[in-house]
Amino acid sequence: MIAATIPYARTLLAVLALAACSAAPRGSRGVSALATADSAAILRDVRYLASDALEGRATGTPGNDSAAAYIARRYSALGLAPLVVDSSRAACASLSPVPCGPRWTQYFVARSAALAHTRQPFELTTQNVVALIRGSDRQLRDEYVVLGAHFDHLGRSTVGALDPDAGNAIHNGADDNASGTAAIMELARLLARRPPRRSVLLAHFSGEELGLLGSQYFVEHSPVDLARVRAMLNFDMVGRLREDRLMVYGVATAAELPAIVDSANRAGTLRITAIGDGFGSSDHSSFYARNLPVLHFFTNVHDDYHRATDDAEKVFVGGIARVVTLAERIVRDIADRPAPLTFTRTAPQPSRMGPASREGARAYLGSVPDMGASGGEGLRIAGVQAGSPAETGGLKTGDVVVELGGKPVKDLYQYTDALYAHQPGDTITIVVMRDGQRLPLTVTLGKRGG
Repeated sequence: MIAATIPYARTLLAVLALAACSAAPRGSRGVSALATADSAAILRDVRYLASDALEGRATGTPGNDSAAAYIARRYSALGLAPLVVDSSRAACASLSPVPCGPRWTQYFVARSAALAHTRQPFELTTQNVVALIRGSDRQLRDEYVVLGAHFDHLGRSTVGALDPDAGNAIHNGADDNASGTAAIMELARLLARRPPRRSVLLAHFSGEELGLLGSQYFVEHSPVDLARVRAMLNFDMVGRLREDRLMVYGVATAAELPAIVDSANRAGTLRITAIGDGFGSSDHSSFYARNLPVLHFFTNVHDDYHRATDDAEKVFVGGIARVVTLAERIVRDIADRPAPLTFTRTAPQPSRMGPASREGARAYLGSVPDMGASGGEGLRIAGVQAGSPAETGGLKTGDVVVELGGKPVKDLYQYTDALYAHQPGDTITIVVMRDGQRLPLTVTLGKRGG
């Protein structure tokens, strides 16, 4: 854990200075009309959402409700419109603590098998938060671009946590996913200043950590006709930008998206790893399953993922501002073009992990794969968790895994397939490339959460 030793005021000044240099739009169509992302507002939102007062925003808890109310207040202050209108007043009345009708929140019951297996309450009343920026073009304003991010996290639960020894410690989820939530709120501010031609729907999901429950409910009970949604952009873990590296999933889900992403980054200020797959362990999957183009912005895994150490002090706010700047260009391109995007279906990759593996009951290694690596042989290890089977077996950060349990490894798909072919307690050989040499390591796999 990295201790916060710099006073908050000095940290804020440093963040603002960096963001002023890095977040200003460059080399993009209509750049002169684009405002700069407000790093101070992003920092304020992350610090509130990831504060101990909200106790980790677990689905169905008062902290999660407080986060939803905070998001709604931010959109009300921007003058945006609430969007949810329940079709069934009886269903609405049974869930909602407020009168039915247009409002910010979309209430639903999150049902979690994972919680049921641990004898915890598994039917949780919770809510999505939805707002609308009305498009400027009378012909196109009834078409939509959805910006989505989940705002729930683990709270004090050990379900899904990768540090079970922490017990009921608060998991604040600053990167996962206060960062994505703050990014969308800042995008909303920028887009509301000069609305694009199509309308922009802002959707904040609860229940993501329990299995994408909020986004699945949303697409099944959409407040707008899904046939008129032209794309969904998802922001999940965008708070740890390192070495200018950003992953963008879903670029093969519409014919036009590769060129749109390239154009938005034409100055080359970000090192983008473009990944075609439209599925993954985050909320864009719910939309892609409905044959909608998607993009998912992600700044890679880190050692604090799903741990009590994912705190606001470790979030790189200047990096979030840079992601927002790029995303605004992409949103405006999609929302302003005369014709809709051309949806394409990519080959399914069921083994693809999102921000990190959520296969909690399977074999545990404790390595952090570099999901942004592309090209070359094998899969680079971005980190090794302290006390894990990986560390005990001798794996080190920077190793490139080329063989696991007798199976070749060339990419993340083969890595996860090979790992989950084994059970906790299995002793396997992992071959890595280190300093140009093949090195076999013997590792005994553990059990996640055990």
